[in-house]
Amino acid sequence: FCRKNSKEAQSATATRTPLTLLSLFLFTQVFGLSSVAQVVLGKGTTGQYLSINLAFGIGVTLGTYAAAGVSGAHLNAAITITQWVLGNLSWTKLAAYITGQFLGSFMAAATVFALYYDAIYDYTNGNLTVSGPTATAMIFSTYPAPSVSLQGAFFTEFTATVMLILGVLVIHDEKNNEALKGAQPMLSGVLVLGIGLGMGLNTGYAINPSRDLPPRIFTAMAGWGMEVFLADHSWWWVPIAAPILGCLAGVFIYKAVITIHNEPDQETENKKEEAGTETS
Repeated sequence: FCRKNSKEAQSATATRTPLTLLSLFLFTQVFGLSSVAQVVLGKGTTGQYLSINLAFGIGVTLGTYAAAGVSGAHLNAAITITQWVLGNLSWTKLAAYITGQFLGSFMAAATVFALYYDAIYDYTNGNLTVSGPTATAMIFSTYPAPSVSLQGAFFTEFTATVMLILGVLVIHDEKNNEALKGAQPMLSGVLVLGIGLGMGLNTGYAINPSRDLPPRIFTAMAGWGMEVFLADHSWWWVPIAAPILGCLAGVFIYKAVITIHNEPDQETENKKEEAGTETS
């Protein structure tokens, strides 16, 4: 009976998790993608680059607040895969989290497309393109700047994701100087905002495979065609590979520079007890 209940609970969790993350990631992505649509389609009259940075920061903040109790706020496939590589996630949770992320991101792209359907067709005269004066594919996925080489774009995404995971680890490291629980989602949003403000020029700072690939698949299906995968020397794989490698590298750097110098658990606990005694 206990085993049966355990299996039923695991099955319910496996079903509930991706569905919950779908809704939460949709919630997060809609803020970001709709801000890009408003800036592009408004031709600079309804927002600027800063608007996009702020919207993604707000989306990440609210999505993290909402998803923290469900998955620990797994809203980035690169971080999820890194956690699995480190042995902190099972195959089941890995599949459930990424499924939820990808479905949510795909649905967010569809939602923004429906929201701005009339404006998109008015802006493009019905000609959906990846490049050119009325290009609109960049509303949904990232593309490198014309002046940036593929190698430079890869390094940009790699470096930006290293900074992302370093920031996330700093915010959540219980053995170091972690932020207050209630402030962690807000600081995560500020972290994404900072990355966008400082490292967004070259590639649009995807820093998350589940932010970039599902909307790209949607645009291929919605009228932009396979050019979304062929453009810019088949750029599409960079926002997948670079963030994953950047996350792994960032974790290694954090462990080498900070974690290795942290006090052992026992010493930390003793200091907490001493602090508690002094306070009493």
